[in-house]
Amino acid sequence: MNGPDHWMMVCPLSEVKEGRPVGVDVQGRKVGVYLERGEIHVLDNICTHAYALMSEGFQEDGYIECPLHGGKFDIRTGKALCPPLERDLTVYPSTVGEGTVYIRIVPVESATD
Repeated sequence: MNGPDHWMMVCPLSEVKEGRPVGVDVQGRKVGVYLERGEIHVLDNICTHAYALMSEGFQEDGYIECPLHGGKFDIRTGKALCPPLERDLTVYPSTVGEGTVYIRIVPVESATD
């Protein structure tokens, strides 16, 4: 469990509300935690177009809108949905246990195995 691909605590589940994402730093990574239709999703929290915290954007109908230029990402897949976005957000495997949200950071070389 000491390797880079173990489950890491993100935040208490009670901090995450529908439509109100939470930004958290997890071992130097900025992630956004979203509750969408009763499911937790965790994505990179920095817009791929320009530096903006996605957790400060507008969440609705399964997407998060960047507060800087209005680009939208799908919360479940991280897919960039419109200009000016050209790259998707990274989505992290997540789970909830004992009232806490956890993510798993997968090394790049393991993700393609």
